[in-house]
Amino acid sequence: MKASDLMIKALENEGVEYIFGIPGEENLDLLESLSQSSIKLILTRHEQGAGFMAATYGRLTGKPGVCLATLGPGATNLVTPVAYAQLGAMPMVVLTGQKPIRDRHQGKFQLIDVVDMMTPITKYTTQIISGSSIPAHVREAFRVAEEERPGAAHLELSDDVAAEQVEATPIEPSYSRRPVTEQKAVRHVLQLLREAKHPLLLIGAGANRKITAKMLRAFVDKVGIPFVTTQMGKGVIDERHPLWIGNAAMSDGDYPHRAIEHADLILNVGHDVVEKPPFMMKSGRRKVVHINFQGAQVDPVYFPHASMIGDIGNSIWQLKEGIEPQSHWNFEFMFKVRDALRAHTDEGIADERFPMLPQRLVQDVRTVMPDDGIIALDNGIYKIWFARNYPARQPNTVLLDNALASMGAGLPSAIAAKLVHPERQVVAICGDGGFMMNSQEIETAVRLGMDLVVVILNDSGYGMIKWKQQHMGLHDYGLDFGNPDFVKYAQAYGAIGHRLQSSDEMIPLMKHCQQAGGVHIIDVPVDYSENNRLLNEDIPARSRAIKEDD
Repeated sequence: MKASDLMIKALENEGVEYIFGIPGEENLDLLESLSQSSIKLILTRHEQGAGFMAATYGRLTGKPGVCLATLGPGATNLVTPVAYAQLGAMPMVVLTGQKPIRDRHQGKFQLIDVVDMMTPITKYTTQIISGSSIPAHVREAFRVAEEERPGAAHLELSDDVAAEQVEATPIEPSYSRRPVTEQKAVRHVLQLLREAKHPLLLIGAGANRKITAKMLRAFVDKVGIPFVTTQMGKGVIDERHPLWIGNAAMSDGDYPHRAIEHADLILNVGHDVVEKPPFMMKSGRRKVVHINFQGAQVDPVYFPHASMIGDIGNSIWQLKEGIEPQSHWNFEFMFKVRDALRAHTDEGIADERFPMLPQRLVQDVRTVMPDDGIIALDNGIYKIWFARNYPARQPNTVLLDNALASMGAGLPSAIAAKLVHPERQVVAICGDGGFMMNSQEIETAVRLGMDLVVVILNDSGYGMIKWKQQHMGLHDYGLDFGNPDFVKYAQAYGAIGHRLQSSDEMIPLMKHCQQAGGVHIIDVPVDYSENNRLLNEDIPARSRAIKEDD
């Protein structure tokens, strides 16, 4: 058979459902082989969109998402989503084409060393130099991408190798189980728990798995220890739970940080320093236990005192089985923090001002979305508001990135989420800046016949950076822009555009869009004028005012 046929058979053998991307002439043999496959090609309008879709597919399924590009500019366009998957621990396999490696007649035209370019941002990258080696390279790429800590792998297939005649067969995936925590480590952490007075759970991105979430819920319900979530740990436990203290959406100064400061023992579950640390560690102040699939990366702000390395779900189960609620545990201050946060997040949720305040917007979206509905956020100042004010009710229902924190990922991520969960309500939440970076993927969603709602928060500027600029006392400069008419823009792609005229229209309009079907874009004018006062002044002052009793 042709080597390109073998490549597709190897991908089928790995259970690949979709390949996201844009083929080039160096991929044509592979494209022909793909046309005879059960794997569906999701043709996108930019390689970056394809990469974000593949990464999100990996995040939601635990299986590597696959994306495809040609050589040169096609491959360079994948750099950002590859880094996005690598830092965010999302399994992804990248396929790129290349000029012939044995008999090249076009000099240096479009040639860059893609393997070398991918080396620092992937777990595994290689050029396939023989068609017969395809099965081994594909199996290794998928194994490495999926193995803890998940990330990106890259294979380069030149057009002369793709055209080879070969005799080989795919390698069957092997079954393996993650190792479990050693018993001495379990006993040590159980002793720390028994000695602690104010223990606290901190739940991060690595815990956003089905079994881990189930074990954590059982642990919390049994022992009654409060928990804080990171941005990428939202929804691991239903955030309506009375023991949820809040989300560490900000770097410091918010209400949950008071609970973190008060704790004398933190069980840090599934978090690592790639996701912005929600606390600054200082020697002697509190003990921190690292519970993760891999050992802790020591950092000036993170140096845990004990570790439980192995399958997180099993680690939490062992703790649950080995501990009972302790009579000397005291969570009164943490509950004061929780109640103060709830009171604060209730402020502004019914504010009728227009353009909309972000607090009202978040509340209205939460009102409309079902428990299993998925919101896919781009990167911007609204991400902080959604992280702290939007209680996630199920794992992986709030898709945001706090690792690479790239703009432009919201819309492609929503498209991938809808492919994985076509029965669920999916809404992309994008700033006007991030939306325009990959807005062309609206055509992809329309072409796929999707039911998808895209909410654009329109402030005609790069709001996150303006917020930082104001906080630093700098001039308002260089961050304002003009936008297209988003209603007409949607119509040009065959989508349906809406422009909000008052805050009271938000809920009925979202419901209409979800019920009507098709791709809908809602232009929502948003008022960020209070961000600096609220986030940098009001919240820190009010959280500091909460008094500790002991």
